[in-house]
Amino acid sequence: MDSNFKILHREAFRAETVIIEEGSPGSRAYIIETGNVVVWRDVGGERRTLGVIGEGGIFGEMALIDNQPRMASVSALTDTNCVVISEDIFKAKIAAADPFVVGLLRIFVHNIRSLTEHYEGQESAPAEDN
Repeated sequence: MDSNFKILHREAFRAETVIIEEGSPGSRAYIIETGNVVVWRDVGGERRTLGVIGEGGIFGEMALIDNQPRMASVSALTDTNCVVISEDIFKAKIAAADPFVVGLLRIFVHNIRSLTEHYEGQESAPAEDN
Protein backbone atom coordinates (compact mmCIF):
# COMPACT_ATOMS: atom_id res chain seq x y z
CA MET A 1 0.00 0.00 0.00
CA ASP A 2 1.21 3.52 -0.84
CA SER A 3 3.07 5.29 1.98
CA ASN A 4 0.57 8.19 1.71
CA PHE A 5 -1.96 5.91 3.38
CA LYS A 6 0.12 5.06 6.47
CA ILE A 7 -1.34 7.97 8.48
CA LEU A 8 -4.91 7.19 7.53
CA HIS A 9 -7.40 5.47 9.77
CA ARG A 10 -8.14 1.78 9.19
CA GLU A 11 -11.26 -0.22 9.98
CA ALA A 12 -11.93 -3.93 10.11
CA PHE A 13 -15.32 -5.39 9.16
CA ARG A 14 -16.50 -8.92 9.85
CA ALA A 15 -18.11 -10.92 7.05
CA GLU A 16 -21.74 -9.89 6.38
CA THR A 17 -21.33 -6.48 8.07
CA VAL A 18 -23.10 -3.67 6.20
CA ILE A 19 -20.47 -0.97 5.70
CA ILE A 20 -22.50 1.52 3.63
CA GLU A 21 -26.27 1.86 3.41
CA GLU A 22 -28.00 2.93 0.22
CA GLY A 23 -29.50 6.42 0.55
CA SER A 24 -27.28 7.52 3.42
CA PRO A 25 -25.06 10.61 3.13
CA GLY A 26 -21.46 9.93 2.18
CA SER A 27 -18.61 11.21 4.30
CA ARG A 28 -16.02 8.48 3.69
CA ALA A 29 -14.58 6.28 1.00
CA TYR A 30 -12.77 3.00 1.59
CA ILE A 31 -9.79 1.24 0.03
CA ILE A 32 -9.77 -2.51 0.60
CA GLU A 33 -6.48 -3.80 2.00
CA THR A 34 -7.67 -7.37 2.57
CA GLY A 35 -10.96 -9.12 1.95
CA ASN A 36 -13.90 -8.63 -0.40
CA VAL A 37 -17.12 -6.62 -0.38
CA VAL A 38 -20.34 -6.89 -2.34
CA VAL A 39 -22.10 -3.82 -3.73
CA TRP A 40 -25.88 -4.14 -3.86
CA ARG A 41 -29.15 -2.25 -4.14
CA ASP A 42 -32.62 -2.91 -2.83
CA VAL A 43 -34.88 -3.02 -5.89
CA GLY A 44 -38.54 -3.63 -5.08
CA GLY A 45 -37.66 -5.44 -1.87
CA GLU A 46 -35.10 -7.65 -3.64
CA ARG A 47 -31.36 -7.46 -3.06
CA ARG A 48 -29.65 -6.97 -6.45
CA THR A 49 -25.90 -7.49 -6.59
CA LEU A 50 -24.09 -4.86 -8.65
CA GLY A 51 -20.60 -6.25 -8.18
CA VAL A 52 -17.84 -7.52 -5.94
CA ILE A 53 -14.75 -5.48 -5.05
CA GLY A 54 -11.53 -7.03 -3.81
CA GLU A 55 -8.13 -6.02 -2.49
CA GLY A 56 -6.92 -2.66 -3.79
CA GLY A 57 -10.42 -1.64 -4.84
CA ILE A 58 -12.21 1.49 -3.66
CA PHE A 59 -15.83 2.07 -2.78
CA GLY A 60 -17.88 4.92 -1.38
CA GLU A 61 -16.15 7.52 -3.53
CA MET A 62 -19.13 8.55 -5.65
CA ALA A 63 -20.96 10.27 -2.79
CA LEU A 64 -17.80 12.24 -2.02
CA ILE A 65 -17.41 13.36 -5.64
CA ASP A 66 -20.97 14.64 -6.16
CA ASN A 67 -22.33 15.13 -2.60
CA GLN A 68 -25.34 12.91 -3.35
CA PRO A 69 -26.67 10.11 -1.13
CA ARG A 70 -25.12 6.66 -1.43
CA MET A 71 -26.56 4.93 -4.49
CA ALA A 72 -25.89 1.42 -3.21
CA SER A 73 -25.19 -0.57 -0.08
CA VAL A 74 -21.89 -2.34 0.53
CA SER A 75 -21.39 -5.38 2.77
CA ALA A 76 -18.29 -7.36 3.67
CA LEU A 77 -18.30 -10.76 1.96
CA THR A 78 -15.35 -11.91 4.03
CA ASP A 79 -13.56 -10.40 6.99
CA THR A 80 -12.31 -7.17 5.41
CA ASN A 81 -9.76 -4.52 6.37
CA CYS A 82 -10.03 -1.06 4.82
CA VAL A 83 -8.17 2.22 4.76
CA VAL A 84 -10.72 4.97 5.45
CA ILE A 85 -10.55 8.08 3.30
CA SER A 86 -12.29 10.92 5.15
CA GLU A 87 -14.24 13.61 3.33
CA ASP A 88 -11.59 16.19 4.32
CA ILE A 89 -8.73 14.13 2.88
CA PHE A 90 -10.73 13.37 -0.27
CA LYS A 91 -11.63 17.04 -0.81
CA ALA A 92 -7.99 18.06 -0.31
CA LYS A 93 -6.91 15.54 -2.96
CA ILE A 94 -9.64 16.73 -5.36
CA ALA A 95 -8.69 20.39 -4.78
CA ALA A 96 -5.09 19.56 -5.72
CA ALA A 97 -6.08 17.59 -8.83
CA ASP A 98 -6.17 18.81 -12.41
CA PRO A 99 -9.56 20.56 -12.95
CA PHE A 100 -10.03 18.65 -16.21
CA VAL A 101 -9.71 15.31 -14.40
CA VAL A 102 -12.07 16.48 -11.63
CA GLY A 103 -14.62 17.49 -14.27
CA LEU A 104 -14.35 14.07 -15.91
CA LEU A 105 -14.87 12.35 -12.55
CA ARG A 106 -18.04 14.35 -11.94
CA ILE A 107 -19.34 13.54 -15.43
CA PHE A 108 -18.59 9.82 -14.93
CA VAL A 109 -20.39 9.76 -11.58
CA HIS A 110 -23.39 11.60 -13.03
CA ASN A 111 -23.54 9.15 -15.95
CA ILE A 112 -23.31 6.11 -13.66
CA ARG A 113 -26.14 7.42 -11.47
CA SER A 114 -28.29 8.27 -14.53
CA LEU A 115 -27.72 4.91 -16.21
CA THR A 116 -28.46 3.02 -13.01
CA GLU A 117 -31.73 4.91 -12.48
CA HIS A 118 -32.72 4.41 -16.14
CA TYR A 119 -31.90 0.69 -16.04
CA GLU A 120 -33.88 0.15 -12.84
CA GLY A 121 -36.81 2.09 -14.31
CA GLN A 122 -36.76 -0.21 -17.33
CA GLU A 123 -36.65 -3.31 -15.12
CA SER A 124 -39.62 -2.27 -13.02
CA ALA A 125 -41.79 -1.15 -15.96
CA PRO A 126 -44.65 -3.56 -16.72
CA ALA A 127 -44.17 -5.72 -19.81
CA GLU A 128 -46.22 -4.71 -22.82
CA ASP A 129 -48.75 -7.15 -24.26
CA ASN A 130 -48.07 -8.13 -27.87
